[in-house]
Amino acid sequence: MTLREARRERAVEALQAAVRIPTVSRRDGVDTEVFDALLAELERRFPLLHERLELTRVHTHGLLFRWCGASDAQPVVLMAHLDVVPIEDESRWTHPPFSGAVVDGVVWGRGTLDDKGCVVAICSAVEELLEDGHEPAQDVWLSFGCDEEVFGQAAPEAVAVLRERGVEPWFVLDEGGAVAGGAFPGVSAPVAVVGVTEKGVTSLLLRAEGRGGHASTPARNGPTARIAKAITALESSPMAPALPAPTVELFRRLGPHLPLPLRPVVAAAARVPAVLTRTLLAAGPETAAMVRTTFAVTTLEGSPALNVIAGSATAGVNIRVMVGDTVESVLEHVRRAVGRGVDIEVVEEGEASPLSPYSTAEHADPAFDLLETTIGEVFPDAVPSPYVMMAGTDSRHFTEICERVYRFAPFRMRKAQREAIHSHDEHLGVEDFLDGVAWYRLLIERLPA
Repeated sequence: MTLREARRERAVEALQAAVRIPTVSRRDGVDTEVFDALLAELERRFPLLHERLELTRVHTHGLLFRWCGASDAQPVVLMAHLDVVPIEDESRWTHPPFSGAVVDGVVWGRGTLDDKGCVVAICSAVEELLEDGHEPAQDVWLSFGCDEEVFGQAAPEAVAVLRERGVEPWFVLDEGGAVAGGAFPGVSAPVAVVGVTEKGVTSLLLRAEGRGGHASTPARNGPTARIAKAITALESSPMAPALPAPTVELFRRLGPHLPLPLRPVVAAAARVPAVLTRTLLAAGPETAAMVRTTFAVTTLEGSPALNVIAGSATAGVNIRVMVGDTVESVLEHVRRAVGRGVDIEVVEEGEASPLSPYSTAEHADPAFDLLETTIGEVFPDAVPSPYVMMAGTDSRHFTEICERVYRFAPFRMRKAQREAIHSHDEHLGVEDFLDGVAWYRLLIERLPA
């Protein structure tokens, strides 16, 4: 077996081992034994990384490594997270969710995409470079959070450590976009989308109260009816759409790859954004989310029995706040939409992240150019582009200490894979994972002196 073959096999086995450890995040506490097992497994799989890099533990099980480079003038931070979301229904999985099974060239299991694939790819790239005696041109920090899925404290604590040490990163790179296939109707080329901002995350509870009672004597407009009306009103009253600048740039880059009838629409987007906005709204939920704040009703609770009228009914609403909107403007919109008779409780709130610099036809940014160049070398068929990320990541905390915060997982992902994130049948192709290892390695090698 050649060195290259051995390294490939070692990386895949490390991903399988990580997936088999069910590091599920829960708001009610940490399963210390499980997370301890993952940290021990990472130390076993990546001995040089743990031996030669300086490690700071953050929060309960977060890891912050420093790899000293030839210079600390332009340090970079590579991020990922160790925790995963729970399994709702194991019977829906083609292969057991924590098996890490490799079947037909695909690794199956929770965390392969979100986000142990990135954790192991980063560690594998660093381990290989250490074996080869590589010294990075700049300090490289590895920040692995342990509670990203529950909006926890590991990432803020990592930021606090870096701030205390006077570290001002040149750029930060976290999970987020991907080399997405089938992302846009009529576009055959994959699109390597790099998040340059992310929507804010705000969650609400809508609550209606009443007397409740026996189901044989229902009164009109009880708590469940008012909650139902509020949900319907909110769904039928979306916030006004808008076309953020990164989305305009995304479609400028996609222009040559679009079907001919759409090219004039895209060409005119900067001058007349309304036409492209309407097109994206009509193309489906994935593209519609690119142009507006979204509301998703995620939890419902009412009566504890079929023959009891609810004395209280609640609906949980998860809101993704678009760049240009604010939490306050969103709350005002919700208040107008649901009207009287329903109380609104803010469970958590977060604004959209600041916009990071990116390259356009008129302006180049060196950090974004580095990402774009490495994407072009490893994924030559892909169209690299900035975009607005729909989901939330730990990287939002790093905007406090860095103006260039990017979100990109260097893996090819088909639409079915993207839909499997936080759902069933999460999986990652072996070759796609290994391309990700190669991408991180190249990125570190190309850091400028």
